[in-house]
Amino acid sequence: MTETGFWSHPLVETAGYFSVVVLCLIVSMVLFEIVTKYKNWEEIRKGNVAVALATGGKIFGVSNIFRYSIEQHNTLPQMIGWGLFGFVLLIFAYILFEFLTPKFHIDKEIEEDNRSVGFISLTISVGLSFVIGASIS
Repeated sequence: MTETGFWSHPLVETAGYFSVVVLCLIVSMVLFEIVTKYKNWEEIRKGNVAVALATGGKIFGVSNIFRYSIEQHNTLPQMIGWGLFGFVLLIFAYILFEFLTPKFHIDKEIEEDNRSVGFISLTISVGLSFVIGASIS
């Protein structure tokens, strides 16, 4: 098998995409941890369902954006760029959600295990990931 043939084999490509996306997900989750006022993984360990919903929504959203990015990319850097750009948009949506709800603070409600707010956060992340993904060209 030639070198080009090896690198273009579907199993090798899938392993490559998987590895890169997992690495990007880790980076995304570290950034999400910085943006929120609570400690995501510590709260999840304590059983905070609202934090689990919000974090799960971000993981699903970023993964979904990468799905679209893999389908449409021309190069690996483009795929990574679109995926990370999509994550930035999801973080922007999270901040906008906080701004548009002046009667309460999203981070505080999620930290206090308000599952309704956690679910809305999940829904925003998942829903917008489809919009962001559809716009990737």
